[in-house]
Amino acid sequence: MATPVLHAEDLKVRFYTKEGVVTAVNGVSFDLEQDSILCLVGESGAGKSTIALTLLGLLPRAAREVSGAVEFGGQDIMSLDQASLRRIRGKDIAMIPQEPVAALNPILTIGAQLEEQILTHTDMTKRAAEDLSADLLADMGLPDPKDTLKRYPFQLSGGMCQRVMISMAMALGPKVLIADEPTSNLDVTLQAEILDRLKRFCRDRHSSMILITHDMGVVARMADNVAVMYAGKVVEYAGVHELFRNHVHPYTWGLFRSVPRLDRPDVRFEPIHGTPPDLMTKEDTCPFIPRCHKATSQCRSNPAPALENLTPAHSVACFNTMDIRWTAGYEE
Repeated sequence: MATPVLHAEDLKVRFYTKEGVVTAVNGVSFDLEQDSILCLVGESGAGKSTIALTLLGLLPRAAREVSGAVEFGGQDIMSLDQASLRRIRGKDIAMIPQEPVAALNPILTIGAQLEEQILTHTDMTKRAAEDLSADLLADMGLPDPKDTLKRYPFQLSGGMCQRVMISMAMALGPKVLIADEPTSNLDVTLQAEILDRLKRFCRDRHSSMILITHDMGVVARMADNVAVMYAGKVVEYAGVHELFRNHVHPYTWGLFRSVPRLDRPDVRFEPIHGTPPDLMTKEDTCPFIPRCHKATSQCRSNPAPALENLTPAHSVACFNTMDIRWTAGYEE
């Protein structure tokens, strides 16, 4: 089996707040294969964005307990100092943040910010960096890219800022691209185009991508592999075709049932009742129990189950998985 381009092992992140300690990520492991797209999917607060920030060493100071290992390029990047991480960020691993307006420096022009990243990691001249920046913005469909380079973030719409951040992330052809809800600020008409462009970028540059989303339609369109997250843990992991045909964790089943299907009006739409758990609690049992219609006494009296293989390519963390017949309505 080929060596993954990035391997995360037992990631744990705890934030210290005035109210208490929040366990945002609790023992997450995954592999990102070469030339593949891994989707992290789940509700808000599942820990998806925290994982992205952990991989890049960009966690806020409130994250005082961070452990685990992230192997990339033959080294554990979790153990690197900030100077070493800065040589990797933007060049080998790049990120498209969820809040592009907040990520851009408000007192620097778009051109200055794009060119700074290019000049930091390459031997290009300033003129060449400016030309490349304009080409990147043009590829993202921004009108009059040379004029856009002269503008400040507050002069652009949220969607335009998002496309600037996508251009910045793709500028140097990173080996790993982390995209946190990359189309959340774009018009519906542009979403499909941008997703196709990201997929084509990965294919043409032989890059791999971690795509964070809550949209199962985006998962179906983009993913090779999917990690379903709940309360800081991966509860189901499989290839995208396997997951859509045979999703067996009750939470994954709930995600699928809560999405209206225009192609199958006979499939009943059902929301997931309840709310995600309080991540400051120290319960050892499965965090999905209060919302799970399959919970049994075994679930309530034992520590939360570990991720176990159903098949070599499909893992689930559940004592009482869904019957195949429940998921048949979602087969292709």
